[in-house]
Amino acid sequence: MVTLKRTLLIFALGLLSQMISSCKNKLKNEEQAVNKTMVKKHNPVVYFEIPVDDMDRAITFYKAVFDFDFSKTIIDHNEMALFPFSDEHSGISGALAKGEIYKPTKNGVVIYFNTENIDAVLKRVLANGGQILYPKTSNGELGFVAELEDSEGNRIALHEAVK
Repeated sequence: MVTLKRTLLIFALGLLSQMISSCKNKLKNEEQAVNKTMVKKHNPVVYFEIPVDDMDRAITFYKAVFDFDFSKTIIDHNEMALFPFSDEHSGISGALAKGEIYKPTKNGVVIYFNTENIDAVLKRVLANGGQILYPKTSNGELGFVAELEDSEGNRIALHEAVK
């Protein structure tokens, strides 16, 4: 009788162990399915804002250095100068942003601007009151990078693809 009870107990424990393992696998599969549906079909960054203290000075700087045209607007009581954007081109766009919550800094997020010629851009940076923070440096087969300080004190990076 003790042997039969022991055998049944071992059988029940084995069955319970299989059930727990099956539940764990089912939960794992459901979690993986949820994670797959969370994978986005777009790049994660869609827009940026560069803080400025003096909007006219910042527009003058970015126009002189990159030849950008801006559209001025007010969004949530903040002054914005929108960078150019075209659906036909890859990448994202953003704005120069002036308002109480916007504080220029070299210690925050770094935005990379694409350029055909880092050397030419860095010359224009210096000619327009900016500074070079990190000189043109090879990034191997990815191209070249550099960093500058804009007219407002922000750290901005440059990328030049290998030609």
